[in-house]
Amino acid sequence: MIVLTGFYPATEGSSFDMDYFLNTHGPLVRELLSPAGLRDLRMLKGLADAAGGDATYRAITELTFDSLDALAAALGEHGPQVMGDIPNFTDAPPALQINEVQ
Repeated sequence: MIVLTGFYPATEGSSFDMDYFLNTHGPLVRELLSPAGLRDLRMLKGLADAAGGDATYRAITELTFDSLDALAAALGEHGPQVMGDIPNFTDAPPALQINEVQ
């Protein structure tokens, strides 16, 4: 299994519309990528760091696919539309990382 993780930083002065992220962007990602091989989408809202301070990330997403090829095909087909929606809820671009479930 492959997981594409997006980390949305909680940088000072940046904006983030959690309602849009959860209720518009999430459904868009599911609608576009599920037919292309998306197996699961988890959307995590940052609350705090481990010491109780401010969260490092406002949100984290985890998109699960069966394989790297499935991820590449899904992003090749719909990546521009998914990435193009990000400015609708934040002005802080995410850091993206591809992971393999062990």
